Amino acid sequence: MAKIIIIGNGIAGSTAARHIRKISDHEITMISGETEYPFSRTALMYIYMGHLKFDHTKLYEDWFWAKNRIQTKKAWVKHVDTSEKSILLENGDKLQYDKLIIATGSTSNKFVWPGQDLEGVQGLYHLQDLESMEAATQKGIKRAVIIGGGLIGIEMAEMFHSRHIPVTMLVREESFWNVVLPKEESAMVNQHILANGIDLRLSEELLEIKGQDGKASCVVCKNSGEEIACDFVGLTVGVSPNIDFIKESGLVIHRGIVVNEYLQTSVEEVYALGDCVELSAPNPGRRPVEAVWYTGRIMGQTVAKTICGEPTKYNPGIWFNSAKFFDIEYQVYGDIPAKTPENITSLYWQHPTENKAIRINFETLTGAGTGFNLMGIRYRHVVCEKWIADKIHIETVIENLSLANFDPEFFEQYEGAFADMYNQNTGKALTLKSKRKLGLVEKFLFG
Repeated sequence: MAKIIIIGNGIAGSTAARHIRKISDHEITMISGETEYPFSRTALMYIYMGHLKFDHTKLYEDWFWAKNRIQTKKAWVKHVDTSEKSILLENGDKLQYDKLIIATGSTSNKFVWPGQDLEGVQGLYHLQDLESMEAATQKGIKRAVIIGGGLIGIEMAEMFHSRHIPVTMLVREESFWNVVLPKEESAMVNQHILANGIDLRLSEELLEIKGQDGKASCVVCKNSGEEIACDFVGLTVGVSPNIDFIKESGLVIHRGIVVNEYLQTSVEEVYALGDCVELSAPNPGRRPVEAVWYTGRIMGQTVAKTICGEPTKYNPGIWFNSAKFFDIEYQVYGDIPAKTPENITSLYWQHPTENKAIRINFETLTGAGTGFNLMGIRYRHVVCEKWIADKIHIETVIENLSLANFDPEFFEQYEGAFADMYNQNTGKALTLKSKRKLGLVEKFLFG
């Protein structure tokens, strides 16, 4: 029976703990200075907005971990000594391990802006960040300025908006998140942000943050030179692997902790998972560092098998992600780059009056579907993934598109409009097949 220590209790660390317990009798200790018990980080915004209480975000009841013989410890790790297989906690305790899993997540980026360490300047990643936001709100915030766009930036904007706090967003790009979203979807989000009363400043950056009595009092815009008075500055210009405390541990570290296809680090019996990982050889089309919830979960499941005697290579599968831009739900399956490559054809349909859109990409020569982008419309993950994996022809996809729709019954569906658009553009006469029973989904996909 091995003694296993897991540093970090996010989705990657907690999944590893659960799956190791399912298939082994190893001794497991999971350590986090953030919380004693795992919770859903993606739900932080809903605590602030009053939709949930913190206890509602916990992955399991508190008793679950002890019942399954997974010891939890609330403590910060100060140092990892891989030569003697030990970790040193900030309270002075020293723990030995046989196998170590590092799953320490991310930390909000800072770029040495003057004033970035003033009170009232912070990111949004950890529970402690949420607590700081709440404390600042209780003291009174007249205006918040958010630096950067992306998913964390839009979440923070919606959080303040829910409390009727005026928000200005400084976004370096000429259109919101256009490094990820194609121009039409990005333009839709721009308009929706403005329609919600957010002061969106595109093509603008932060020069410095000025303060008074140690607290943020205004930001200075780099391009316009304008000074915007504010009580709170949100730094949402991305995240980086949270690895400062292990840089002297003997592990090979570049941007993140370098791991091989089995999620093993450069040191024997030490593994790394989730946001803090840098894959030495990522799958084609994937990035070495991917700070995404579902990849952390897959990594946790994968490393559990390897540690328990079944060496398993990490395979993230086909890319997907989901988010919300205020009221617009967003889903992406497969490859939808911001700029369409020359060998790809992109079909895009947008509702004339509502924030709803469907984009399907396919290989121009073969017709094989490569990706789906949905705005305000929900599609089934299993259906889209299967179509992409099996390289289903775009016309077969369009004819069976109703199978993918996941919106509730009686919601208006737009697959017919998408098919009509395709027919008008190509002169074809494709007919949309009706989805009479849910069972047809499985029959169509799996025979």
